[in-house]
Amino acid sequence: METNNIRNIAIIAHVDHGKTSLVNELLKQGGVFRSNQEVADRVMDSNALERERGITILSKNASFMYNGIKINVVDTPGHADFGGEVERILKMVDGVLLVVDAYEGTMPQTRFVLSKALELNHKVIVVINKIDRKDARISEVVDEVLELFMELNATEEQLDSPFVYASARMGVASLDPNTIGTDMKPLMETIVNYIPAAGGETDKPFKMLVSSCEQNDYLGKLAIGKVSSGSVKVNDSLFVKNYHDDAKKQQFKISNIFAFEGLKRVPIASANVGDIVCISGSENVGIGDTLSAEANADPIPFVKISEPSVEMEFSVNDSPFAGTEGKYCTSRHLRDRLMKEAVKDLSLRVLETANSDTFKVLGRGEMHISILIENMRRDGFEFQVSMPKVLFKEIDGQKCEPIDRLVIDVPETCVGTIISAMGERKGELVSMTNHSPRTKLEFNIPSRGLFGYKNEFLTSTKGEGVMSSVFLRYEPYKGNINNRNFGTLVAYENGEAVIYGLFNSQERGRLLITPGTKVYGGMIVGINPKQEDIVVNVCKTKHLTNIRSSSSDEALRLEPVKPLTLEESLEFIDEDELLEVTPLSLRLRKKVLDHTIRGRMDFRKKNS
Repeated sequence: METNNIRNIAIIAHVDHGKTSLVNELLKQGGVFRSNQEVADRVMDSNALERERGITILSKNASFMYNGIKINVVDTPGHADFGGEVERILKMVDGVLLVVDAYEGTMPQTRFVLSKALELNHKVIVVINKIDRKDARISEVVDEVLELFMELNATEEQLDSPFVYASARMGVASLDPNTIGTDMKPLMETIVNYIPAAGGETDKPFKMLVSSCEQNDYLGKLAIGKVSSGSVKVNDSLFVKNYHDDAKKQQFKISNIFAFEGLKRVPIASANVGDIVCISGSENVGIGDTLSAEANADPIPFVKISEPSVEMEFSVNDSPFAGTEGKYCTSRHLRDRLMKEAVKDLSLRVLETANSDTFKVLGRGEMHISILIENMRRDGFEFQVSMPKVLFKEIDGQKCEPIDRLVIDVPETCVGTIISAMGERKGELVSMTNHSPRTKLEFNIPSRGLFGYKNEFLTSTKGEGVMSSVFLRYEPYKGNINNRNFGTLVAYENGEAVIYGLFNSQERGRLLITPGTKVYGGMIVGINPKQEDIVVNVCKTKHLTNIRSSSSDEALRLEPVKPLTLEESLEFIDEDELLEVTPLSLRLRKKVLDHTIRGRMDFRKKNS
């Protein structure tokens, strides 16, 4: 394909603003699917975890044709924790579609992704999505977007970016905010006319920046990127220039080249400037590396990925149930899996500790690391993790911590409760906008102040509140924050929980387990409303006499139990606790299982 007939774009937005749905419609109306083909909703979210959670986790490539122009599209994640995916993908495209919800307007992640696009001087098309909503604020949202452009020091050309008004759900777009279109052609026309053709130097030797990598069981490692200069064909020899070490280079022969057609990868004999392709043949290639035909060619500069802000410790499971449910349980398995993930995800860092069974994992947020934990569970790994902690920095001799910009949208009646809760967590109110009957609040709050707050937030807003945050900057330490205002119920002995033992234990607090659950001494089985830990015997059975029988237990009524999800479990644990993760179970436990030793430690702590 001629370079003039190629457009490379990325879809960027805040989470749930409709990126993946928009890509769905572009592919449908771009002729990727047969007229009678049944197409799944959010077809780009192919990963099982993505479909379950309703979010995009990994960026994905696709393409469609419009009037003889090939449009390569990259769908990116909208959640702030996966911002690293967005940062590296932007080096592969020449323009972006910035999708903004017609009601919610600009949100924290909107600011983040737009700032990255403007830094690279990309052309921007603003898509105001969900214009069919009854509560849409189209003109106000347009003003918010323009204000955001100005805050980010956009150039005059960028301020003149075209606006398209769309409803991805209905599959329509229009250039007039007061008119709902009939199809996506106005958006496709805008892409073709406004986004520049894929550029590059055709007469120079081949060069390509690797923006993404995938592992294929049959082809080995696939390097994905945009051809910056020259051309290449199968069986050519290339050099890999290492991203971390310019002096390090390796030679390999290309075994396969693939181009994107629709959602499929199609083998091609050669690739030219401007197209986005996959190249296989080297197992040593990584994200940020440069593939070049010349051994001494200068590497292509790669975008600087933002630093991690949260850390957790991953360690080998040492509970009494260790090795009973997982396939991979050793420190070697754990280390290899984490190191492999760090190569694939540049936002993730893995550090070894003095203890060979424990590794520090640094990420962009709780969800970033929890997705890794869930994927490892599904792969058969068994391990335990510690409480998430923020990464402090020393700046000019002063202890500093990460601050998030938090945006909360709640009913007007909940505003007082939210502001009070934010004050306790050292949050500072930045702005408050009323869109009756709802109010939008913006806070600057320490990242650690949000740990464990999600459940409390949903309870205080009766499930009607929406909150999202993104890293803002480092600021001086704000002081102590008490994130947990409750204690725990801890199992006394190893065994199986029975109705009689649970019935007597539920008087002390809310239970987290059901009858028949296997427990061990030191395992957390419930929540104590008071800020202290109580040891309970959930395995205790009723002694039988001539008068009492075991069947009388059937009359005992237990309170309903809601098992904690992975995210809720991570929010729950404190500094002296761990989360035991296996393919079948999530168990909360104390670091020190022995009650006597734990009691002595608590006594010393109180009297120190």
